[in-house]
Amino acid sequence: MERIKIKSIFLRDEVETVHIRHLYYQIDWSDRLIGILGARGTGKTTLLLQRMRLHFQSDDTALYISLDDIYFASNSLIELAETFRVRGGKILFVDEVHKYNGWAREIKNIYDTYKDLYIVFTGSSVIDIYQQEADLSRRAVFYELAGLSFREYLRFADIYSAEAIALPDVLSHHTQIALKLSKDFKPIPHFEAYLDHGYYPFFKENIRTYFLRIEQVIRLIVETELRFVDGFDINNTSKVMQLLAILAENVPFKPNISKLSDKIGISRQTVTQYLHYLEKARLINMLNPAGASISTLQKPEKVYLENPNLHRAIASSEANQGSRRESFLLNQLRNAKHEVSLPSAGDFLVDRKVTVEVGGKGKSRKQIAGVENAFIAADNLEIGIDEKIPLWLFGFLY
Repeated sequence: MERIKIKSIFLRDEVETVHIRHLYYQIDWSDRLIGILGARGTGKTTLLLQRMRLHFQSDDTALYISLDDIYFASNSLIELAETFRVRGGKILFVDEVHKYNGWAREIKNIYDTYKDLYIVFTGSSVIDIYQQEADLSRRAVFYELAGLSFREYLRFADIYSAEAIALPDVLSHHTQIALKLSKDFKPIPHFEAYLDHGYYPFFKENIRTYFLRIEQVIRLIVETELRFVDGFDINNTSKVMQLLAILAENVPFKPNISKLSDKIGISRQTVTQYLHYLEKARLINMLNPAGASISTLQKPEKVYLENPNLHRAIASSEANQGSRRESFLLNQLRNAKHEVSLPSAGDFLVDRKVTVEVGGKGKSRKQIAGVENAFIAADNLEIGIDEKIPLWLFGFLY
């Protein structure tokens, strides 16, 4: 355990605390069991270490551990927790729980047995909490860490810092808000940079290898993390990569399940299941009409890449501008916890009451003519008026 402790101190002292995610301030850290889920590369480990450095810098009551550490090849999490507590430990920061067999059962036992021990754990977004052998859904408070919003990107890139803006304010007061913000920075060139390379926090480390890192993240998700999904056949990882490549070349994609099945060489039911797995892994977003079934047997009406940075990383051809715009808006709305579905007119129906059509600055209202409570999200527009809102402003929702 001494090696684990030394590693914990080293990682804690090395993490930077200048750029902190929006989610950090939304978490109620007083809860005794907290779960933070999210896609690989979004910064879950950094979030844990920042909490340690900011609140447990000079004491031994907190310990960071990663459950993929070789230590756990011959030691159990429960044994470590017991030893840590006896030595005065108060809070365990547990990373990569999905890589440890029986993690949910052991965390439940620790939580139920040691009332004075706090646990914050992270895991892949592919985890289905309700299908674990031990029920943590009634014990833990769960959060999801998404990639950077445009607003967070501006702060991480040391360009501009601002508070998040709620969707009703964006819809009602966008002209005044955009006028104020655009006095301090030029949104359009920075927004273009964000669409290209601003979603994952590791853009700050080395922009030249950013897309190589994304490719590595995708392979790790498909080849490593999807095996933790109940029912996934690890022998089909190459089929999943093939499916993802097809989607990347055709988004927004209206799936023809039969054609996909023939092209990839797997059954139609398996294709549909794998689409749902890719969505859980935060590599795609699927869209259906409001009220439609979301079971793993339900074919989506449309498929998008989960964020606009994936277009350049996966697609062999240059990304379609319209696809990136729609991918961005769907991503930001869902990450800000809005329900988004497919409307009868327009591109997106938000919270079952607001219709949004996405396009360039010259986009007309033709597609949403006669639709109540409808707006245009326009790209390459610095300041909008009436129902035409700058697309970049939706990047301030979280």
